Amino acid sequence: MKDFKNQVMFITGAAHGFGKVIAEEGAQRGMRLALIDIDEPALQATYKDVTDAGAEAIMIAADVTKEDAVDAAVDQTMTKFGQINLLINNAGIALPGRMWELPTRDWEWIMHINVMSQVYAMKRIIPIMLKQKTHSDILNVASIAGLVDTPGMPSYHASKFAAVGMTEATAYDLQRINANIDMHVMCPGFVQTDLYHTENHRPAQYSDPTDPYYQSEAYLKGQQFAKYVITNGKPIDSIAATVFKALEDNRFYILTHPEFNPLISDRVNRIVNDGAPDVHVMDGIM
Repeated sequence: MKDFKNQVMFITGAAHGFGKVIAEEGAQRGMRLALIDIDEPALQATYKDVTDAGAEAIMIAADVTKEDAVDAAVDQTMTKFGQINLLINNAGIALPGRMWELPTRDWEWIMHINVMSQVYAMKRIIPIMLKQKTHSDILNVASIAGLVDTPGMPSYHASKFAAVGMTEATAYDLQRINANIDMHVMCPGFVQTDLYHTENHRPAQYSDPTDPYYQSEAYLKGQQFAKYVITNGKPIDSIAATVFKALEDNRFYILTHPEFNPLISDRVNRIVNDGAPDVHVMDGIM
């Protein structure tokens, strides 16, 4: 996408972090915005920021782990704007915890928000984009955790590997039918976002405060680790410019942390050279 003025962005997770700064950058470039997030008070702040900047926007408070909520958000956007040119699937969470300790409900929550919310949006919006017959873009926010493996967060890796693979496969399918839709996947490393506040946005259907896991040492250490890596991550200031430059240049993979390239290379080398995960090697790289 080269010209963003008057194009319509549909963005999930718009209240915080990547979603907020990408929405604000879109407003500066003259885009019309559909802002979707579960956190309505914070979403109102993003809405005010973009409309104060002169953008035409709607805000939709929605839990995108529910397909009917995504459908309703798409319907509201089409009623308001009549088109969707840029889909940013940004909503996501991070849940540290080892495979045998993390509750099943947490696995369901992370897969529903990090993967299935992207499925719900693409299933509805791709047919709209195909019917429009004008150039469109879809950007799925994944993570460096979708390209490399590390200890302690198997649910997060599972969801982000799924998002990367789904985006790649969808790109092939769109190319096969000569669709005028370009796919992109963003794989950032640690950035100073709101991600370590995941628990503040846990829907009731994934909650059971009586489960002893949430008072366990493993849970508390995982929360501390998540806060540490996020608060000590890269400043978020440059992310929106990176995203829009990648869209302008039609880059498929959007990576923000070149210092993690050795991890990507290590994983690829292990795969093609009959290797295996080795925590000692990982500790040396990290």
